[in-house]
Amino acid sequence: MNDSPSAVGLRRLYSQRITHPPFADAGEVAAWLGALQGQDYLLTKWALGLRLPGSTEADIDRAIEAGVVMRTWALRGTLFYVAAADIHWIVGLVAPRVIAWAGPRFRELELDAETLNRSADLIAGALRDGQHLTRDELLAMLEANGIVTTGQRGFYMLFYAGVQRLVVQGAMRGKNTTFKALAPGPMLPVDEALAALAQRYFTSRGPTTVNDFAHWAGLTLADARAGLHDTRSALVSETIHGQTYWRSPETAPAPEQPLYLLPGFDEFILGYRDRSAVLDPEYADAICPGGNGIFKPTIVKDGRVIGTWKRTLKKKSVDIALEPFRPLTGAERDQIDAAAGAFGTFLGLAAVVTDSR
Repeated sequence: MNDSPSAVGLRRLYSQRITHPPFADAGEVAAWLGALQGQDYLLTKWALGLRLPGSTEADIDRAIEAGVVMRTWALRGTLFYVAAADIHWIVGLVAPRVIAWAGPRFRELELDAETLNRSADLIAGALRDGQHLTRDELLAMLEANGIVTTGQRGFYMLFYAGVQRLVVQGAMRGKNTTFKALAPGPMLPVDEALAALAQRYFTSRGPTTVNDFAHWAGLTLADARAGLHDTRSALVSETIHGQTYWRSPETAPAPEQPLYLLPGFDEFILGYRDRSAVLDPEYADAICPGGNGIFKPTIVKDGRVIGTWKRTLKKKSVDIALEPFRPLTGAERDQIDAAAGAFGTFLGLAAVVTDSR
């Protein structure tokens, strides 16, 4: 493979199935990726939709409501979408490190083990028999049972119940997220889970490095290397600028279109610690201002990020404001119009594109 940054980015677009997506439903998308970021519920649904041509936002909502794909705190303790069949072994693998990471905050909030376990049991009990309750409803229930939820205590008790695989986020009720009980499910031994997660990661995101895998999954480097060791016979390696990259051995066809509008938090950006293969370092602040953890939607051309965009929802349209890093050519504007049209169709709205520069 050509080791230029553009070639690496193009290959990643294919590995992530942004190009040539073969999926039948959102659960297959999540299963292919292992897990994908889900912080911004309204926008990250497009991460599933763009990999599922012909789907609509309503289709993704129904998949989440039906539990085909689930949204919960998983890798690194942040919100991810995970396929139903994978949620127990993935969350179970990373939970010990996530809980250890949250330990200092638990102590600051005076959330001891007894309080966390009691609150988790109460939350799970309130969600039995198919109940879907909002955060406010669950916190009111905890308060009624003598557990103080002020400050961030309530959030961290819900977080703990999620990491313990008792609850996941369910259907939206208006603008409010609901929670629902998670039925028991199969786990994997740690070595098998590490190998399975490594296989999903390197196949769906290659070419990439073991350091990227450790960062994405929130694993120690030793565990990441162990997972890679047990799956590398199904991968190929290549040296790019002195680093070893791993990927699937399959041949990547040329992309059917050169330009894509990706949502904020998309795995094309967030799936890697080192993003230099797809993003010039000088623009890192443009996609995540001040390193604040909020990643803007990106314009990707030929495997490289060339700008950001912002969507504003209106009654009958979605306005898409472009912030390119350089002047766009006429052909690029046409390509953006086509990509915006696909996003608008996903939302069921007409797309209106404007340049902010």
